Amino acid sequence: MPDYITTYQSIQNECKTLTNGNPPTLIAVSKTKPYEVVREAYLQGIREFGENYIPEAIEKFTKLREEFPDADTSVNVHHIGPVQSGTLRKLFGVFSYTHGVGSFSSLHELLKRAEKEKKKIRYFLQTNLTGENTKHGFSLQTLLENKTNLASQQNEFCVWEGFMGMGPSSGDLMKTTEVFTKLKNFREEHFPGLKLSMGMSGDYALAVGLGSNYVRIGSKIFGEREYGAHSV
Repeated sequence: MPDYITTYQSIQNECKTLTNGNPPTLIAVSKTKPYEVVREAYLQGIREFGENYIPEAIEKFTKLREEFPDADTSVNVHHIGPVQSGTLRKLFGVFSYTHGVGSFSSLHELLKRAEKEKKKIRYFLQTNLTGENTKHGFSLQTLLENKTNLASQQNEFCVWEGFMGMGPSSGDLMKTTEVFTKLKNFREEHFPGLKLSMGMSGDYALAVGLGSNYVRIGSKIFGEREYGAHSV
C-alpha cells in the first residue's frame, strides 16, 4: 500500500510553516477510492476524511467502524458535495461536517432533520463567488441581506461552522486569489467568529496563507480519482 501518512504529514508541516504553527484541519478526500484505501489511511494515522457521495461514504465508514470500533469517535467524515434536500437525511450518523449547504431550503431542512435525528453535525454555507453556473452556493449580497437571521440558523444538534469557497474551475490562481481574499475579508468584517473552508490540492497553499481553517486535499494524497457511477 502507498505511504499516505508521509504525504499527509508533509502537507501539514507545510501548512504549519505558512501559518506560524497554527495549521488548518487537513481533510484527506477519499472520494471514489475503495474501502481498502480508507482502511490503510486509517491504520497509518489519518483521522479526517472527505467524501462527496453519501452512499459511498456510508458503505466505507460503516465498514471501518465495524472493523475498528474506535473509529466511531476518533474519525471525522466531512461531506464536501452539495447538500440536497432529498438526500440530506442520510448525512446523520456518518458525517461530522457538511461543507456544501448552498441554499436556504437545504439549510432549513438540515436543521429540522438534525432535531429529528438528534445527531450532531456542523455545517458550512457554500458561497459562489465566481459566478459559474456549474457551482451552487450563496452570493455575498444574499448573505449580507440575511445577516441578522443567520446567527439563529443552528440548534443543539446542527451548528454553523462557517463558509466554504472554491476558486474558478479554470484553476486560474489570480482569480482564485481574488475569490479567497474576498471571502476572507467578508468573514472578517461581518462574521469574525466563524471559520473558512477553502483550498484543494492545486491551491491549498494560497488558501492557507489567506487564513483557511480547513483544506480539502484528495489527489495529492491518494492519487487521481477513479470516477464511476456514483450518486450524491
